[in-house]
Amino acid sequence: MASEWDLVIRNALVYDGSGSPPVRSEVAIKGDRISQVGTIGGAGAREIDARGHALAPGFIDVHSHDDFAVFATPEMDFKVMQGVTTDVVGNCGMGAAPYRPATAMIGGMHPGAHIPQWQGYGGYLDAVDRDPPSLNVAALIGHGTARLAAMGNARRKCDAAELSAMRAIVAEGVAAGAVGFSTGLIYEPGRYAATEEVIELARVMAGSTALYASHMRDEAAGLLDAIRETIRIGEEAGVAVEISHHKASGRENWGRVRDSLALVDAARARGLDVTADQYPYTAGSTILAAVIQNGAFDDGPATGGLGKVPADKLLFAAMPKHPEWEGLRLSAFCERWNLPARAAAERVASEEGAGAVVIVETMDEADVRTVLKHPSTMIGSDGVPAGAKPHPRLYATFPRVLGRYARDEKLLTMQEAIYRMTAMPARKFHLADRGLVREGYFADLVIFDPARIADIATYENPRRYPEGLSHVLVNGTIVAREGRHTGARPGRALRRA
Repeated sequence: MASEWDLVIRNALVYDGSGSPPVRSEVAIKGDRISQVGTIGGAGAREIDARGHALAPGFIDVHSHDDFAVFATPEMDFKVMQGVTTDVVGNCGMGAAPYRPATAMIGGMHPGAHIPQWQGYGGYLDAVDRDPPSLNVAALIGHGTARLAAMGNARRKCDAAELSAMRAIVAEGVAAGAVGFSTGLIYEPGRYAATEEVIELARVMAGSTALYASHMRDEAAGLLDAIRETIRIGEEAGVAVEISHHKASGRENWGRVRDSLALVDAARARGLDVTADQYPYTAGSTILAAVIQNGAFDDGPATGGLGKVPADKLLFAAMPKHPEWEGLRLSAFCERWNLPARAAAERVASEEGAGAVVIVETMDEADVRTVLKHPSTMIGSDGVPAGAKPHPRLYATFPRVLGRYARDEKLLTMQEAIYRMTAMPARKFHLADRGLVREGYFADLVIFDPARIADIATYENPRRYPEGLSHVLVNGTIVAREGRHTGARPGRALRRA
């Protein structure tokens, strides 16, 4: 006799993603959907006894840079093994289309990898469906790639023809189902864009559910003005806003997040749908060229968007041409070459080119906690999938929030932390039937031990899977079983609902 269900999960403590307290329950799955939640009478073709474990919706990484990684490393173990079932790619203005500028901006992360070609965002999403990774993929339209396609790296305002070309790229992405439009106003070439240019491009999304996400122009001394600019863009364009990796960078700016959150609260009170994402670490990761361009090593007061970065607070994460440099600090090269920080950094950048990725320690733990507690904050890894020594957030962001900040420090409840990773981002990015353990929803699920879930990836040894995570399901298929990747690749391109 055929089983009524493909899979039944029994004896689980179910956190349904809504923020409600957990309940002991069972979940039945048929095909790619959750068929029943409650007491399951029939047997499953397969069953999982989750006694002593929690069951939650799969985590949604709202800030990733895995546009090409989903083809270069389709098992996506660094995300799946921490419970991520959906990646939002295309952040910081670095989108997947048009293909040639996207390759120029992102390709350096994956030297030697075979990446298929595509036309536009529709082509990118179709390519994901043709050769699926182990998780789902939703895409943001990148302002930087659009600007590079329309006008190269011109250090000026765009003209009417260039703006029209960029609008066409954004319009194609919106029509294809992209979940929004992102900027990287601290990076080349986005840093040369006027606010008005971004407003006009964001207006293309007006009337849709697509949102505006921004790596803002300044996360240091100019943080508050950058927040005001981001909110202005959303209000004038008539679109929802997502502030990328909300933080105050540079010791001289610690504490400013209290004022930036007040600006967010005021905008929300006016009716703007503005939220943010955060990675739960005091160090960030970016390309070395951007650190130099933003004056992080210059003498005198900090004027760039990153604040001051001492040489001993910069760690080399990915050095494709000199992998032996990965894991070393800039201060070691200052001593080796007898050079000041900027000169040493410029020499490394000249020898490495665009592929140089670094980790910079610029944030305050008290600020991290303040932002994480705020109800506007979702979770995003901002992981850069490059090099032997990537930032540990690539492997450990979500378990770190659950284990350290929710369970151990009780900064927020476990159900609130899970809500910030599941239903809240699914609603914000308009991902249909995702983010809840609910009948009829897609069976993107995570089973973990709430007493053991913990991040163990470190800056010295970052490529380590977390502890305490048992199973991960994507679209009803088990992609991790008893802490091991199964090799399954049931992911899909998710188009905006």
